[in-house]
Amino acid sequence: METETLALAQEIDFSLLALFSRATFTVQVVMLLLVAASFWSWAIIIQKTINFREARVQALGFDEAFWSGEPLDELFDKIGPEPQAAPERIFAAGMMEWRRSHRQDGGLIAGAAARIDRSMDVAIAKEAEDLNGGLSFLATVGSTAPFVGLFGTVWGIKHAFEQIALQQNTNLAVVAPGIAEALLATGLGLLAAIPAVVFYNKLSSDSDRIVGGYESFADEFSTILSRQLDT
Repeated sequence: METETLALAQEIDFSLLALFSRATFTVQVVMLLLVAASFWSWAIIIQKTINFREARVQALGFDEAFWSGEPLDELFDKIGPEPQAAPERIFAAGMMEWRRSHRQDGGLIAGAAARIDRSMDVAIAKEAEDLNGGLSFLATVGSTAPFVGLFGTVWGIKHAFEQIALQQNTNLAVVAPGIAEALLATGLGLLAAIPAVVFYNKLSSDSDRIVGGYESFADEFSTILSRQLDT
């Protein structure tokens, strides 16, 4: 009897596609959602990694131009009205407010320093929002995917026990497929959640460092302008 049971179990297809096709509709929906979430998470991870690398390169390039000794007005004119890089946009926000703060007679309107700081703060906030875009999805997948997978597992095990009750048979050939299908949902949940959590933490840290660099530049630029205001 045991030999026949093992022979039947060995004939069962336990490939991922077979497990998916045998699962109930509810478990199939859970699996598809988890697979889609995993693919979307990886798309965000790859895109953000590329974006952050570009942001770091742009920041290094602008720092070299900014500290090259070139007059700020000439650098601003060279950048143009539509800056492409984030540091350039922050610099342009401060310079535009600097120029707007001059009266026609050459004097400065009161409160220029505070307005320049606010202008650059707004520009930094916009850049930070762009950098962090999509990270909330990674956080959501990382925190919910295991529970979604667990729901699929519970539902699959419930279905397996129903089949056991209907067939009045608890041998391996009856139990194994249903349990395997159920556990696949948990595996897909972890497959989606683990990379999402790991890269959410990494990308959040990278974003904070990049934004911190923007804030440091804004402080240095504000200090330079403050010296000119004092003189």
